[in-house]
Amino acid sequence: MTFNINCIVLHAFMFNDSKMMVDVLSREEGRLSCVLNIGRSKAGRGRRQLFQPLSILELTLDRKAPGLLATVKDAHVAVAFANIPFDPYKLAISMFLAEFIANVTRSEKESEVLFDYISESLQWLDGARKDFSNFHLVFMMRLTRFVGFFPNLEDYSEGCAFDMQNGCFVDWAPQQRGFLTGDDATKMQTLMRMNYDNMRLFKMSHADRNRCLDVITDYYRLHVADFREMKSLSILRELFA
Repeated sequence: MTFNINCIVLHAFMFNDSKMMVDVLSREEGRLSCVLNIGRSKAGRGRRQLFQPLSILELTLDRKAPGLLATVKDAHVAVAFANIPFDPYKLAISMFLAEFIANVTRSEKESEVLFDYISESLQWLDGARKDFSNFHLVFMMRLTRFVGFFPNLEDYSEGCAFDMQNGCFVDWAPQQRGFLTGDDATKMQTLMRMNYDNMRLFKMSHADRNRCLDVITDYYRLHVADFREMKSLSILRELFA
């Protein structure tokens, strides 16, 4: 069966001299793995370059039978990035987000709104000329809307705590793990108010930004089964010093 998908590349690797395994998030089918035959020709090597992390592609796939891996028959760039591949800061952010999205969406089924959010966010990053140092924080926080555990801001008041497990603010925190207090609770409330348009107004130090990254990562770790340690996290922490 031949079918078409719009997809975002999350991971790709060679598994023999002429074939590549590609892991994508598709608009039509959610997470999907497929095989790309690239051969040893110059054209094959050029085709391989299409499948960089977070590339947005249109693929024609062939699946011989249900449950079998699909094979890529044709591939075209759906959204051409003009800036991300050439900006070291944006490239580092995109490499981290590719690993992060792969971690969070391992069992994700078809979701047009999730796909569109990620696609539109990447296009925003590509077009941003400045003031994108908080982009990854806003992206991660807003993504919780689409994967089912966006925090509830309604009960926030100064000095309250944040219940990480239930995703809400509470008047007091018991002496146990899973609660944010003090500055960390305030950081969570601040992150929930940020979006791509206003994030430039929220000034953060390098230490603040990294602490926010840790807080969000811990929040995902509580809500995503088998959340894996991310190799690219240490690189991202060095950015925007």
